[in-house]
Amino acid sequence: MTRHWRVVLAAVVFLAAWGMTYFWIYPRHFLGDVPLFETYGQAIRHGQVPYRDFALEYPPGALPAIVAPALPGVSYVGFFSGLMAVFGVACIVFVAACRPPKFALPFMAISPLLVGALIRTHFDLWPMALIVAGLAALLRDRHRLGWAALALAFAAKLFAGVLIPVAAVWTFRRAGRRALARSLAVWVAIVAAAFVPFAVVAPHGLKESVTGQLSRPLQIETLAASYLMTFEHPEIKSSHGSKNLPNRNGLAAATSAVLLALLLALWIGFARGPIEPERLKRYAAACVCAFVCFGKVLSPQFLIWLVPVVPLVRGKRGVAAAALLAAALINTQVWFPGRYFKDYAWDAQLSLAWLVFVRNLTLVALFAVLAVPVALLHPKLLAARAARGRLTRGMRSRSAAQTDIAAKPPSPDGRHRRAAP
Repeated sequence: MTRHWRVVLAAVVFLAAWGMTYFWIYPRHFLGDVPLFETYGQAIRHGQVPYRDFALEYPPGALPAIVAPALPGVSYVGFFSGLMAVFGVACIVFVAACRPPKFALPFMAISPLLVGALIRTHFDLWPMALIVAGLAALLRDRHRLGWAALALAFAAKLFAGVLIPVAAVWTFRRAGRRALARSLAVWVAIVAAAFVPFAVVAPHGLKESVTGQLSRPLQIETLAASYLMTFEHPEIKSSHGSKNLPNRNGLAAATSAVLLALLLALWIGFARGPIEPERLKRYAAACVCAFVCFGKVLSPQFLIWLVPVVPLVRGKRGVAAAALLAAALINTQVWFPGRYFKDYAWDAQLSLAWLVFVRNLTLVALFAVLAVPVALLHPKLLAARAARGRLTRGMRSRSAAQTDIAAKPPSPDGRHRRAAP
């Protein structure tokens, strides 16, 4: 079967699995955040301006996915679900464009069954389609196009910013300083086009939207909070649209510090190694996984961010990562949404806390599989790669020397002059 037909087959299976989540397996009455999106969309359709006339917690780049279903005479829920299905198919196409391993497309095809109802009730497939499109363009050295896609993804969900240092290293090492400057200009221009109009019309509202996300307390599903929920009995309060642990600012700050340290380590590690397509895909997946796993907010829909990027990783590492991601997704379905509010979010002493903690430990294992250096897994392979690099550099040096000798004019006696040492 050709690659194009494999993509078509994966898309067909994906849509069939999507239909199963919508009509059969998962309750259709679970709408997630869709009613909130519909409120935003209808308000905008009636002339209200986001951030000025009503508070909007999402960046401006999220508006296309929120406003498009708000058409007169159209079911917002059905249109929104269909739109997310289209973005899911787009993810499959862009994943295939990244030359993934063989298991990537089958994994993507059954992903609606692994994720559950969350995949059709949140717009996270919109920024993920843009991120994978950006990676596909970068892998083909279409740097400005890739940076444009990453800019749109950042405007839709700010977490996409963790990929900017990796993309910068890739463009600089592959295409040079001038290409990086042009790509950065494209990124800045698109982000400015998304944010500046609202910064002019509603500066306070836009600022509140951004700072509100940055100042969120420790959410109860995060790694640190799930540990406390399992072994202690912390107080739970509702704020910022989620259930959180109040008076844990120190722990939240420590969590953010750990995340920043891990991201810095990933960025530096990518910059110090060879610029290879497989490393770009692996480090991109590791950066997104770090943000999901070690942040102070971990909503269940954040796992959707991992679905298109983790299967891009090749080899045994990729198979192990995909298996761990599948386990984390299935674990999440056990307690969310059906048992979340009843058995977890209202009482820290209930038995489901350990299950959430196990899910988060699975994500930690996933991050370790993605981020662990090659030297720790295959020291002989790393030594062989270094030897090949030295051999290649030696061959290039000899070739350059021979070219230099051949280019020099012959001496009067007909011989080539030897270059001075």
